[in-house]
This record gives sequence, structure tokens and C-alpha cells, in this order.
Amino acid sequence: MILENVNLGGQTVRLTLSGPTIAGVEPTQGPATQTVLPLPVEPHVHLDKAFTIARAPAEAPGLFGAIDAMARDKANWTPLDLMTRIEDGMAEAWASGVRAIRSHIDWTEPATPLAWEVAAEVAQGWADRMPLIRSSLSGIDLLGDPDHGPAIAARVARDGQVLGAFIYRHPDLETRIPFVFDLAEKHGLMLDFHVDEGLDPEATGLDLIVDQATRRGIGDRVLCGHACSLSIRKDAARIIDKMARSGVALTVMPTTNLYLQDMTPGRSPRQRGLAPAQELRAAGVSVLFGTDNVRDPFYPMGIHDPLESLRLAALAAHIAPDDWVDAITEAPARALGLLPQRLAVGEAADFLLLPAPDVLSALARPGSPRQVIRGGVLQT
Repeated sequence: MILENVNLGGQTVRLTLSGPTIAGVEPTQGPATQTVLPLPVEPHVHLDKAFTIARAPAEAPGLFGAIDAMARDKANWTPLDLMTRIEDGMAEAWASGVRAIRSHIDWTEPATPLAWEVAAEVAQGWADRMPLIRSSLSGIDLLGDPDHGPAIAARVARDGQVLGAFIYRHPDLETRIPFVFDLAEKHGLMLDFHVDEGLDPEATGLDLIVDQATRRGIGDRVLCGHACSLSIRKDAARIIDKMARSGVALTVMPTTNLYLQDMTPGRSPRQRGLAPAQELRAAGVSVLFGTDNVRDPFYPMGIHDPLESLRLAALAAHIAPDDWVDAITEAPARALGLLPQRLAVGEAADFLLLPAPDVLSALARPGSPRQVIRGGVLQT
């Protein structure tokens, strides 16, 4: 297969494929008519919650209204219900061209949740196509409890997955966060935190996470998500600088954060709660864009598609999408412990083919077509 007039990283090339491999990348003259991108990596979704909005509308506004709605819906979480919804989410991500995906799984009681077991079955079925990485999601009060946290961490370690916690103005963070780091170090686990997901300037759990990661020298194993309070904290520049030196990465979720933050019935939002992506990356923090919730009480719309996250980030964060492709490809790959994909001679012929001269043009029209190439073959 030969692809002419292709934009590859800002250069117009002729791309030659030989079976499952890229055989040639030859610079050519003239404008590009199509664009190739590495297959995206999805760093942050909630497959156990997806597609529940029709039966679980939130009765109160904001994050905690969504949490309550989801808690009520868990009575419906049978093995078949979970299997169906998680499989549907995986299929949606696969069709979008995703090459690996990390899903948080609610773990709100000491016992191993049903969704953790069902997601493991789904992961096994998809193992030869698209890795599904599971991250436990417990409140820091549960995971940081010496009576319960060790057993949760041991089970996560046994399954070779990721240890995660939700942190927002919880008591005793100065002892609970170090305890969770102790568990991760004991078992050699990566960490993924939902942190400071609100508009309270006193929400400073991120500071404690960064301090622990720095002191222990394991920032490259720590991923944080949300950090909405950074959007309003007067000392944001200080923590951003510390974060850059720590190696901790941050996932920004345009959909859910724009939807839930500053939500008051009958009033338009003033504060959008989006972490300052431009300042973070300028300081040297690895910034990722994640899809987060899809068609559930936390975000009643959406699709499992990192390109759509990039599109909304361009609008909400005022970023140039062509300059931020790495936020849905290389940056999440590294944060998840995967090798970044290279589009070069001798590498796998796995990529997105967009019928536009650049990424901005491709994203300009929602629903623009794309082709997903895996192993040199057009995915149908």
C-alpha cells in the first residue's frame, strides 16, 4: 500500500506499507491531503459506569450528585449488565482507533468488587487486540485505612494492575497518602489518583501526592487526574513547578470537568474547573487528555474517542490541536508504562488516517471520517 501526500508530523511524505510494517517514508513536494497519527492511548475512563445515564440521572447538581446517582445504580450491576456495558465501551474505543485503555473500577467496600472481576474477563478477551488496564478506585479513607488498604493493594498486585484513590478534602490526608505510597512501593505498583476534583482552593491533595512522589523518587509511576482546584488556586504556579520537578503526570478531562464544575441549576457556570493545561506543559509537566465518563451521571453524552477529547480541549483550553497530539498518544503511553508508537521505517503500520491536510482541519467538522490502520490493514 502506498499513501501519497501524507502529513506526517508536519512534513509531506509518501508512506509505503509492506504487510504489517512501514517500509518507506519519503519526503515529497506539494501540500498534504491527508494526515496520519499514531494510534491514541486512552488513559482515563470508567467502563464500569458507562452507558447508564438513561436509568441513573443525577438528582442533585455537580460531582457529588453524580456520585450519589451512581451509587444508587449499583443495584443494577449484575455480571451480564457489567459485561455488556464494558464490552460496548471497549468496542467503541477500538472503532475509534485506541491501542490501549486504562479504566478505573469503583472499589468502595473492602471486598473485591464484581466489576473488577468482570473487567478482568473482558480484558482477557481483548488481550490480543487492545490492552485493558484496570485501576482500582477507592476513597482515600478506605485505601488509606491500615485495616483495609493492604488487602486491596495485595489483590491489585496479584492481578498486575494499578492502585488508585479518590482524594477531595478528606481528613488525615497527611497520614493516608503516605500510607498508600507505602503500599504501592511494597508491591511495586503504579498509582493513579483522582485528586482535587472541585473548586475549593483548600483542596490541596495534589501537593501531598507530589511531595511523596518527589521524596521517594517515583514520580514516573504516578498519574493524577482532574486537579480542578488548580484552575483557581492563587499558588498554582508553585505547585505546577513542584509537579514538573517530580515527574508526576496529569490527565485533564475536558468533558466531565466542564460539565460538573460550578454546576448550579438556573445559572450559567462562571468557573469551568479545567486544570491549566498550557501552564502545566510549559513548566514541563506531562499533560494527557482523557475521555473520563461516557453517558453516565458524570457526563451524559460522549464517546470513547481520544480525538473527541482533543477537539474539546482545543475549544476549552485554547490549544492548537496539531501541537498537542502527543497528549493523546505519546504522553499517555509513557504514563501507562507503554512504549510510545513511532511512525517510521521498520515500525508497525498502525495509525489513524485522517482525510484532511492537518489535525485542525480534521477536527473542524465533528463526525469527520477516519480510517484505522492496524497491521497495515484497514479496520472495518
